[in-house]
Amino acid sequence: MAAESEPSKWLVEPLSKKHDRSAFSCGNESLDRYLKETAGQDASRKVAAPFVLVAETNLKTVVGYYTLSALGVDRSDFPLEVIKKLNLPPYQDIPVTLLGRLAIDTTRRGQGLGEFLLLDALSRALAQSSQIAAAAVVVDAIDEAAIRFYEYFEFLRFPETPDRLFLPMKTIAQLL
Repeated sequence: MAAESEPSKWLVEPLSKKHDRSAFSCGNESLDRYLKETAGQDASRKVAAPFVLVAETNLKTVVGYYTLSALGVDRSDFPLEVIKKLNLPPYQDIPVTLLGRLAIDTTRRGQGLGEFLLLDALSRALAQSSQIAAAAVVVDAIDEAAIRFYEYFEFLRFPETPDRLFLPMKTIAQLL
């Protein structure tokens, strides 16, 4: 029998009114509140694109989510060696994709779904970067556990903002 966390058992789709967010709880009040109260508004205002994880057997109940949006990062925020390695242009703002939030319901922890959502987000960001330029994916880690999670996937810290990390699109293309 296939494990519940296998990708074939899960779907990631844009947040819509059909999705039941009421029972979602990841253990972080701000992430829970965002999904329940603000994510739909952000989507309609086009300031964030929320994506939700649902089981194939229950397409309504949200068990995880993430958001993507556009962002500009000051070139000087990147480490000098990265600027050289990526051959970043001398523009003040470098376009990136912001992975604004990523959360899994506490009832589904330990099943690899955080990694599954992260890889889905990176795949979407990479696909869109050919149409809407983005040199990297940036995350603002909520705590030390989140920093360790992203560093496991080779995200690098911004020198002056240690809870902000990035993964160059070139690296994402190699990973995927």
